[in-house]
Amino acid sequence: MKAAVLGAGLMGKQAAKDLIASDKVEKVYLADVAVEQALAFKNGLQSDKLEVLQLNANDDQELAYVLSKADVAINALFYTFNKRVAKAAIECGVHVVDLGGHIGGATKAVLALHEKAVEKGVTVIPDLGVAPGMINILAGYGAAKLDKVDEIKLFVGGIPVNPEPPLEYNHVFSLDGVFDHYTDPSYIIRDGKLLKVPSLSETEPIAFEGFNELEAFHTSGGTSTLLESFRGIKTLEYKTVRYKGHADKFRLLVDLGFTDRKKTVVVDGHVIKVRDVLREVLKPITALGDKQDAVVMRVIVAGSRKDEELAYIYDMVTLKDMEAGITAMARATAFTVSVAAQMIGTNIITERGAHPPELIVPGDKYIEEMATRGVLIKETVHYSTYQS
Repeated sequence: MKAAVLGAGLMGKQAAKDLIASDKVEKVYLADVAVEQALAFKNGLQSDKLEVLQLNANDDQELAYVLSKADVAINALFYTFNKRVAKAAIECGVHVVDLGGHIGGATKAVLALHEKAVEKGVTVIPDLGVAPGMINILAGYGAAKLDKVDEIKLFVGGIPVNPEPPLEYNHVFSLDGVFDHYTDPSYIIRDGKLLKVPSLSETEPIAFEGFNELEAFHTSGGTSTLLESFRGIKTLEYKTVRYKGHADKFRLLVDLGFTDRKKTVVVDGHVIKVRDVLREVLKPITALGDKQDAVVMRVIVAGSRKDEELAYIYDMVTLKDMEAGITAMARATAFTVSVAAQMIGTNIITERGAHPPELIVPGDKYIEEMATRGVLIKETVHYSTYQS
């Protein structure tokens, strides 16, 4: 198979590296408007499989040119390009996956292209990051093992291995994205009803192997398409994991309006957005740099099978590859999108159209493939009600 990776940022480069390592991939095209960073990556990798291309994703002709070279494309661009890329890939007859983006209805817009994708014989899968992405695949896998699903609970956190005050947090993606997740409301299903709850609310303790002093709380965006795919169940909730005390500290900043996208103040005659001030203050404080990060994840799918109550629990703790300098979040995210792309390219996934991950990516194969990359997902079964 031939693959195109759009975007030479951290996730794009790591996905390209994973594709190159596969003996089933004969060619990888890495395309970006900032071609210099893609060329620097190519020079460091020294692989004949990799070709760098210039791409202005706002130019439909350039987009079609890059996409038409591949069998499968990975869209690692900013989420605002997701619909444009998916539409162009379908027109070119090329399968495409992306890293998601719940803001502005990006994922919904991609899934709306289902009929066109079917007509063109193309598979499109959005939301292939960690949350959403990994958790969707595992939720779908657990649900498929049950006759009736009652409850899905999801916990994910990107955290530092060695936390430092004042927030005990290092950002591994855009701080503006963090602010949005903490500020926008979270949607859940409780007692069979779709509800809107405040983010940073309903904090509860949670522990993972090697990480005991943690808490989980509601944030926006993590449930994505799961709310629609499992709308008939009693409970569906997503919570972000951080070190204890983090939610209270950030809730104060939210309540004071520091994460408000529109709030401004006048200082010495200059109009300043308070969110911009917060972001610039926190950038150096929360920068990961050379420090080690971890991604922790738990997916709980509870229900019944043959009149027996049981729950499938999927746990993962993965750390930064310090030798290679690849963050835990990059490993978990880029491997997920690369594995799904390769499943399409090698005909493990054959269904056409636009589908959310939970309904199309085979969980057993996904877990196997992630394990070969050092990301271990452990499945356990509880034959009774499970308390997180």
